[in-house]
Amino acid sequence: MLKAAKFGGSSVAGAEQFKKVKAIVEADPSRRIVVSSAAGKRSGDDHKLTDLLYLCHAHLTYGVSCDEIMETIVRRFVEIKETLGLRYDVEADLAAFRARMNKDMPVDELVSRGEYFTSRLLAEYLGYTFVDAASCVFFRLDGQIDQERTYEAISAALKANGRILIPGFYGRLPSGRLRVMSRGGSDISGALAAAAVDADVYENWTDVSGILMADPRIVDNPAPISHITYAELRELAFMGASVLHEDSIQPVKEKGIALNIRNTNRPGDPGTMIVESIESDESPDRFITGIAGRKNFSIITVQKRNLNANHSLGQALGVLGRYKTPVEHITLGLDSFALVVSTGTLGENIYDAIADIKEECRPDGVDVQDGIALVAAVGRKMTSRPGISGRLFKALGDAGVNIRTIAQGADELSIIVGVENDKFETAIRVLYDGFAG
Repeated sequence: MLKAAKFGGSSVAGAEQFKKVKAIVEADPSRRIVVSSAAGKRSGDDHKLTDLLYLCHAHLTYGVSCDEIMETIVRRFVEIKETLGLRYDVEADLAAFRARMNKDMPVDELVSRGEYFTSRLLAEYLGYTFVDAASCVFFRLDGQIDQERTYEAISAALKANGRILIPGFYGRLPSGRLRVMSRGGSDISGALAAAAVDADVYENWTDVSGILMADPRIVDNPAPISHITYAELRELAFMGASVLHEDSIQPVKEKGIALNIRNTNRPGDPGTMIVESIESDESPDRFITGIAGRKNFSIITVQKRNLNANHSLGQALGVLGRYKTPVEHITLGLDSFALVVSTGTLGENIYDAIADIKEECRPDGVDVQDGIALVAAVGRKMTSRPGISGRLFKALGDAGVNIRTIAQGADELSIIVGVENDKFETAIRVLYDGFAG
């Protein structure tokens, strides 16, 4: 058994969190490859080190001193070192780094130091070999990860050292310069590490005990999801559920590696296991895996008697394409079709877009309805349950929620309904209480 474990910013926020990480790693000898984020917030009024480093860059750009910010950063690292009795001379390395900081220092190099210094301290504390991401995570000239080269380097590092710790979030370009990933990129680093060594499990340790069935800001104490497929996860993420960085899923999915989301503060919780497929289920009566949604969509309805749907639909899609507005869902009728788009994406271009649709499609009428929310019930078992759609619609109707549009994916993993924005939370609660709770 071989596990790759990535610890997020909240997991390495301070010395006490370092102790929890060590207990987790030592509890399972198969956790031989660790990826670390930069130290995150210790409390609600604290700051993530990455945010402070971005702030330093902004100060330097405009010729403003960042000494006070750097003092805060140095204190964080020194506190961890002294509390845990570590030997790494982080003060000297931070001083050398500070001496090189100026307005010409690339922002990627500057902000990557949060992961670098956190990982240097954590590697010593765990007794793992520190492997700089600059030596094993490689980008191509187009900015994409060079997976083959990256996998070879990480695999070789593990074979040579037995137990390694790699900083997340950054790597190296062919030119030798450092490049960071988008925010949350340490999830990607962890997935790359797991895929590189063909790990049996990729553990993503954070501050929540897995993925919840619904947004806890809307539903009180929603149940956790014990098992979910990659396909279901993608559906929930697309509909607005806050889960993992999307690019962190593909490397492990391609290798057939299970992804386990765990809670550093509650290591006994099993978390959520994400797998390619699930043969059996511990909750046979629960056919909905999760519920998610997003607000602020518009429905553009084009009406024309004896409509040539394919031709007119293609023209309308072409118009929206010119305005760089993706279409979320399409509903076809005998003499009409409806397009669901993000209101914010189309913005003030809505009037020009409608004018262009009228000119090209010559419809009998075009109607636009704003203030629409999309709510999705996602579940792999819905296809085997007759009458599910009817039960969902009835429950919403009984709660006074008017359904404005309905869509179901070809793989039948989700049923999506459009409701008024002010009924969004009600719809989420009704579906959760009636079918998932």
